[in-house]
Amino acid sequence: MMRMEIALILVLVFVAFMYFGADRRNTPLHKTFSALLIITPLHLAFDAATVYTVNHLETVPPFLNEILHRLFIGTMVIVVYLFYRYISILVEEETKKPVRFHLAARIYLILAELETLLLPVHYAVTEKGNYSDGIHVSVCYISTAFYLFLCLWLLLKNRKQMDRKKKAAIGVALVIEGIVSVLQAINPTWLISGMGITLMTLAFYLTLENPDILRAELTEQKMSMLYLKSQVNPHFLYNTLDTIRIQAQLNGDKTTADSLMRLSDFFRLSIKTDKQMTALENETELSDAYMELMCCRYPELEYSCDIDPDLGDASVPNFILQPIIENSLLHGLKNKGYRGNITVTAERSNHKQDCIEIEVSDTGSGFGEGVKRRIDEMLLNYDKEKPKTESIGILNVQKRIKLLCGKEFGLSYTENTGGGVTAHIRLPLVREEYK
Repeated sequence: MMRMEIALILVLVFVAFMYFGADRRNTPLHKTFSALLIITPLHLAFDAATVYTVNHLETVPPFLNEILHRLFIGTMVIVVYLFYRYISILVEEETKKPVRFHLAARIYLILAELETLLLPVHYAVTEKGNYSDGIHVSVCYISTAFYLFLCLWLLLKNRKQMDRKKKAAIGVALVIEGIVSVLQAINPTWLISGMGITLMTLAFYLTLENPDILRAELTEQKMSMLYLKSQVNPHFLYNTLDTIRIQAQLNGDKTTADSLMRLSDFFRLSIKTDKQMTALENETELSDAYMELMCCRYPELEYSCDIDPDLGDASVPNFILQPIIENSLLHGLKNKGYRGNITVTAERSNHKQDCIEIEVSDTGSGFGEGVKRRIDEMLLNYDKEKPKTESIGILNVQKRIKLLCGKEFGLSYTENTGGGVTAHIRLPLVREEYK
């Protein structure tokens, strides 16, 4: 048994080495799986130690045996809690709804750890081998059953909303741990609980956390992102060129030259596709160039941009403001004959200082009946939505923010009390040097 425990520890240490060596974002899912890869080998080390001490009761000091068993059971409770936590985060990401069991799971964790410290430790001595027995060990079985039940309930309740691969990974992991737990209960001398925990960890790593798989998914998402970016409505180009043609006829060379210069600036800035992230000042420069052209075409259109000077070097996804502004024009101010204001602001978040809040507000006609609900659903389920002509711009922005910045950031809309709508873009505050 000692050899098996050592082998399991080596396997998890190798997995941890591969996992921590990969480039990952600091998300709740990443933090939880990282904690699993740290606590689980530690638990297996205590498991290996208790396998030895329980079979050498006559030579191992009783206090040492008791300490090691309490550490073994205490870390096992933490491990099965972390499995629940990992699965609950997966479910929340898939369904976009909070899980209601967190408080109960934490309360039980505290109670189980207290029981681990206070309950007496007993051992059974048999011809086939010795093992821990009694009420103290029952904490292991009860904890495993409790958290597996929570995970199974989450899986069954949300199975229709979850990705097939994630659903299968959770199901396989639960089946593995359930089978091993039953076998351990039927044959206490087998001492195979560590095997179940290791196999669960491997199931999640191989199916959901493997760096090669994640890189392949990231490549696929980036290709999709580039495709979406290539779908920008060409009518802007045609209409602007027509505007310049008319201006050349009516106003003379200076106006034409100025318009051509701004058009040139716009396309020079917009074709910077070699980098997925850019400085906020570069992004606002692009939107300024676009709106100068639009204000030239629609004289009664007004535009202002108020950016915190301290945020000019903040890193933001490339090409996220122009599609939002264009959306305000086409769906907000068009019905008003392109008369009104569009305002862009950017400042630090009032709630979290390491975040940026960018707002694009218009004085347009606002949302039609049912439109706000459809947009909210589309932005919430961005990863399941297929691009549509009327919404490709904002869906593109949402997907790229989620991909490049993390799932906790993104785009949302509110209606203004005085008319029009405001787009809210929430991003992490990261500073990088752009040339």
